[in-house]
Amino acid sequence: MNRKILALTVLLPLGIAAAGCVGTPGPVGNIAVPQPAKPVALDAYLGKWYEYGRYEAPFQRGCEGVTAEYSRRDDGTIKVVNSCYRDSLDGKFDQSTGKAKVVEDSQGAKLKVSFFGPFYGDYWVLDHGPTGTNGLYEWSIVGEPSGRYLWMLTREPQPDAVLRELLQRRVKELGYDWALVRLTQQPAI
Repeated sequence: MNRKILALTVLLPLGIAAAGCVGTPGPVGNIAVPQPAKPVALDAYLGKWYEYGRYEAPFQRGCEGVTAEYSRRDDGTIKVVNSCYRDSLDGKFDQSTGKAKVVEDSQGAKLKVSFFGPFYGDYWVLDHGPTGTNGLYEWSIVGEPSGRYLWMLTREPQPDAVLRELLQRRVKELGYDWALVRLTQQPAI
């Protein structure tokens, strides 16, 4: 069997299957995604984050109580554990584990993340807050070059009114359409 036929019969179905798992992305909410605003110190970014809001993505449709947890792996990459409850805070628990690697010459602000073997997606920390008394960033705004994905992350499941206003203002300043933002339900702790 020649290589072209092998590629079409084996690799094409795998690519289509992978695309089916991810789904069709939503609308472009930012036609000019800016470069990240600040360097990212990895140790200040690690730990548990609560999703305050996002652009709805097919792989996250209906997710509530969303968290992301980042930790160092022995091989120098970052372990990524994303969790959510499907359709409500009382819904079925769902969790995905992946890995990320920092993009060279990005000052830690750009990563490549994979949940599907050799397939990596962009993860840009567009902006983040100061470090708190625990040495961790207090908030983060994450996107990628297409402008179809956006996440706002905080260290607390229920950010206060000042932080909610700051995130909304900053997302708009970065060029994102706030009307496309879906706020995430989080449990009261």
